Amino acid sequence: MKKRKNFRKRPKDDRKGLSVTVFNNNVEGALKVFKRKVKDSNLMLDLKKKAYYEKPSKKRRERKNMAKLRNHYKTLKEKQNNH
Repeated sequence: MKKRKNFRKRPKDDRKGLSVTVFNNNVEGALKVFKRKVKDSNLMLDLKKKAYYEKPSKKRRERKNMAKLRNHYKTLKEKQNNH
């Protein structure tokens, strides 16, 4: 294996991710902001989806069924607005 020139490992503190700074020992406020950031980033949904392997055919089937359902609701809404 060839060595790379000018190669440096990143320090452990240079990780990307969600972070919040605490001001004036206000941990409750920082926790509130952190929870909002986690919710807005959909991190928990991604973790739940990646908790187990899902076959590609099942993913396709789910997407297709959701599209059918959206279309069904859309037509119901249009019928309701016309009457």
